[in-house]
Amino acid sequence: MESQWVRLYAQDGFAFDAWVARPSGPLRGAVVVAQEIFGVNNHIRAVTERMATRGFLAIAPDLFARIEPGLDRGYTEADVAFCREFKNQAEAMPEAVMQQVRAAAQWLLTQQPCKVGMLGFCWGGLLTWRAAAQLPELSAAVCYYGGGMTSAQEMARQPLCPVQAHFGRRDPILPLDGVLAFARRHPEVQVHLYDADHGFNCDQRASYDDSSAVQAKDRTLQFFDQHLAL
Repeated sequence: MESQWVRLYAQDGFAFDAWVARPSGPLRGAVVVAQEIFGVNNHIRAVTERMATRGFLAIAPDLFARIEPGLDRGYTEADVAFCREFKNQAEAMPEAVMQQVRAAAQWLLTQQPCKVGMLGFCWGGLLTWRAAAQLPELSAAVCYYGGGMTSAQEMARQPLCPVQAHFGRRDPILPLDGVLAFARRHPEVQVHLYDADHGFNCDQRASYDDSSAVQAKDRTLQFFDQHLAL
């Protein structure tokens, strides 16, 4: 496996960086990894590299590049407060952000014959849900505790590709009643619940839950194998 930064260009000509990890063995597919509000930080780069070790060509675009390029923060309360404003600014330009997601997916398609999936966490989980409803380049999408996914506006979206979603039952950002309403509204989505909090997949958070993370990872890989195989 090898990893490096590459330069991409959105449809409007905006240039931005993305972290790419290439598998050393046979290709199982390709995956766009969508960041949390903390940038393409150590955790997101590690997720991207883990996907590559499992045979997926993976890319994590810097989705805050128009606001705060190269953002790389941790998970303290100060980090959350600092980064939340960048998310608010990014949410004010959803079409521009989606152009960057699309550029990453299209870049993957130019590298090798493959199908492309998307994997996102927190804010990136929400972006993954939106992308599943907007981008024909995607063949599968996996959302982890996507903040905002259970709002009425987001639940009204209809995905164009198969979607899997992971939520924690104890997540204060995504209350369980909203998650259950989402599952009822979208029976076509594979919704999995865990006895865990928000951010349970991130081993750099206090809310990390190993058993839930491992189970979600296995389900994610099985889902991608099912829908991204050539």
